[in-house]
Amino acid sequence: MKEQIIAGLDIGSTAIRLVVGQQKNNIEDDTIQIIGAISVPAKGISKGVVKSIEDVTSSISACLERAERLVGVPIDSVWVSVNSPHIKCEKSRGVVAVSKSDGEISQDDVERALEAARALSVPPNYEILHVIPVKFTVDNQEEIKDPVGMTGVRLEVETLIIQGLSSQIKNLTKAIFRTGLDIEDLVLSPLAAAEAVIGVKQKELGAALVNIGASTTSLSVFEEGELLHTAVIPIGSEHITADVAIGLRCPINLADRIKKEFGCAIPAKYTKKEEIDISELAKEEDAADELKSISRKYLAEIIEARLEEIFEKIDEEFKKIERSGMLPGGVFLIGGGTRLSDIVEVGKDKLRLPVALGTNTIDAVIDKVNETEYLNALGLVIWGSKIIDQGRGFNFGIPGNNTINQVLGKAKKWFKSLLP
Repeated sequence: MKEQIIAGLDIGSTAIRLVVGQQKNNIEDDTIQIIGAISVPAKGISKGVVKSIEDVTSSISACLERAERLVGVPIDSVWVSVNSPHIKCEKSRGVVAVSKSDGEISQDDVERALEAARALSVPPNYEILHVIPVKFTVDNQEEIKDPVGMTGVRLEVETLIIQGLSSQIKNLTKAIFRTGLDIEDLVLSPLAAAEAVIGVKQKELGAALVNIGASTTSLSVFEEGELLHTAVIPIGSEHITADVAIGLRCPINLADRIKKEFGCAIPAKYTKKEEIDISELAKEEDAADELKSISRKYLAEIIEARLEEIFEKIDEEFKKIERSGMLPGGVFLIGGGTRLSDIVEVGKDKLRLPVALGTNTIDAVIDKVNETEYLNALGLVIWGSKIIDQGRGFNFGIPGNNTINQVLGKAKKWFKSLLP
């Protein structure tokens, strides 16, 4: 039973979410059954960066304890998402000569080409998280997806190298190891989430996944089935709450309730005379003396201004890869920040693209995992399942797996040496 358990741990700035899946081990049926989804408030983490190892460890422990009680089996290892604004994404090429005398390209040649692509100058304080093959060239034949079995003399690969800040990766892994969990691998958050949200056809046409979290917005762009670009922007839904608090001159907890219950992103819907009575909300939040009523139009203007900024930053990332307004598969929005009314309409207007809220592409009995906040952790479970299947002989083309294992191995040895 233990071997079949796959757990995805999504460590966010406001919540830590754990989705647990069970994989059926028979060859005919490799589907995943989701058996649990847990969320607990996060402490000690801000903008994807660990601020207090002690607090993060206790939050993860609380989440793990609840998950184990729910699913009834121990959870020993997890797939973990990384979502830091200090992520770097660079292109690199690797060239090797085909080793076999008859010129047939083997998996070993592909691995050597990827290894050659890794030999770029990484800053001393960064670690390589993923080496993702985008396309291969065999002799002069370009745009090859899978060269294994083809014949040639020279194999070239174009890759995306995704790097993370070493200190942040070590702090995150240390906090997880302290709970007694093992880490299967670290996966960039928007890469994992895309596994749960974007279908094969959309990835072929060109699509993007945007995860609007509390303090960061991460995105990944796909075309012809391959990852084109990824980025993490240090703005999220908490910035909208802060804007509402400043604009209405009210406490932050009241601003958050107002945003969630009355927030809208299109001011044109309302007239200047439309007011919202918030006296009850103010009483509940112990701010009865603060406000009695607010202008609905003014609230929408505050929210629209910040949302437009978020979408403009996303469009800037699209411009970097010349895909602004040119992703026919559309943009899929996930994360807690997507609960705002009319966010899809603002996205369509600013990005000039089809925009929709992301939905789960696999069948799950537990309704909770269909919520946009859980899609990241669900994506980690699917990612882990596909890599396990690769080990069993299925080829699902999951890119850049297990590139962080050396770092994890060192961190694990070092941490275990400290234990009494």
